[in-house]
Amino acid sequence: MSRKLFCFISFIALLTFLISPSFSDGYDNKVKLLENKLKSQLQTISENTDGIIGLAVKDLNTGQTFFWNEKEIFPQASSIKIAILLEVLKQAEEGRLKLEEFIDLKAEEKVGGGPILFYLGNPSLKISIRDLCVLMVVLSDNTATNILIDKVGMKAVNTRLSSLGLKQTKLNRKMMDLKAAFEGRENISTPLEMMTLLEKIWKENILGEAYKKEFFSILAIPKDSPLQQAVPEGVIVADKPGELEAVRCDSGVVMLKKHPYVICVMTTYLSPQTDGNAIIRQIGRLFFQHFDRLERSSEYGRIISEK
Repeated sequence: MSRKLFCFISFIALLTFLISPSFSDGYDNKVKLLENKLKSQLQTISENTDGIIGLAVKDLNTGQTFFWNEKEIFPQASSIKIAILLEVLKQAEEGRLKLEEFIDLKAEEKVGGGPILFYLGNPSLKISIRDLCVLMVVLSDNTATNILIDKVGMKAVNTRLSSLGLKQTKLNRKMMDLKAAFEGRENISTPLEMMTLLEKIWKENILGEAYKKEFFSILAIPKDSPLQQAVPEGVIVADKPGELEAVRCDSGVVMLKKHPYVICVMTTYLSPQTDGNAIIRQIGRLFFQHFDRLERSSEYGRIISEK
């Protein structure tokens, strides 16, 4: 073999090595194929839903995202209570209130749509701010929610949201204020902004470590929510669902070890025959299966179950 031919062959071999896909590229390509399959399934769900679906999902470790109508504004129903909980804990951290402070339950503060406080306090009841937070999140008690709104101030909640760059997320009325609802004052957000809110609380120093732990611990208390129903027993989901007529939504964090992810699913304009919570469960299950597969797989895609 001549020296020129040898050098040419060596050059071609080196070039082939440099430009051929690496092992990592192969792994990324396979993950991308899984993502495309998931997106196709989401499109099918959307096409088969008699209503509008919005979605924002983000892997908090890798930054991988999935979006569907993510910038559309949706009514939040009780999911807006995530923002109220943040403000309560932030004011506690700032020393402006104490979670152990007891508040008198007054008859004029009671509203319907809540399963506990409306029926209690006869003749009197004192309850702590922390317990009000738990009732607001876990049982979606609207009396507890309105007491907390009065305590921290509706303006303070919205100022906090605005300071975080969330321009479309607004607390515009108290719970069960039908007059405000008829006037168009609705509690609103977008899938993207609710995702951003939860991501910021998870990653940034919005709350100190102790209050951040308190925030997610309260949201993670077991409740009858579609996102919690979408995962196997033992998987922690810190979320807050919401329901109004023709509206269902749920936003939270699924706490996997390697791939914790934010998931915000919103529906509106649902027909009377459409089960919005079932749709959210279906979507939640798809995303759990996707991230759980990545969680437990080797770089080759093999899953080895723990004994």
